[in-house]
Amino acid sequence: MKVAFATQDKVRVDAHFGWAKSILCYDVTPEGSRFVEAFDFDGKLEEDGDEDKLAPKLEAIKDCAILYVAAIGGSGAARVVALKIHPIKVPQPEVIDEILLKLQDVLKGTPPPWLRKAMTKDQPRAHDFDDELDEVQHG
Repeated sequence: MKVAFATQDKVRVDAHFGWAKSILCYDVTPEGSRFVEAFDFDGKLEEDGDEDKLAPKLEAIKDCAILYVAAIGGSGAARVVALKIHPIKVPQPEVIDEILLKLQDVLKGTPPPWLRKAMTKDQPRAHDFDDELDEVQHG
């Protein structure tokens, strides 16, 4: 499962999604985590109002299941959720490595329903309702 972190210092989740200097992506499993990629947005934060500052960030996280942020605006959150990514707001800056360890521990146990759903983000649906519909119609 890929997880993204909005960060200013590349150590902690300490950034508003729209104004993050960087987004770090990791693959996380119950056994461990692996750094995948860093997306840097340093020069792209001063765009004028005509440009969509979220577009490159949304592109960077499109295959992630979870996004950790210090803050996120309503429209940004809606666009993240529309990509089937679960945004998580941290109440104060938190070290990314510590979040990764906590996430691994949760994955080892019984993850909550929202996390189970996030984990299956890019997998095909296990249940096909067309078969049931066929039985009902032609039963």
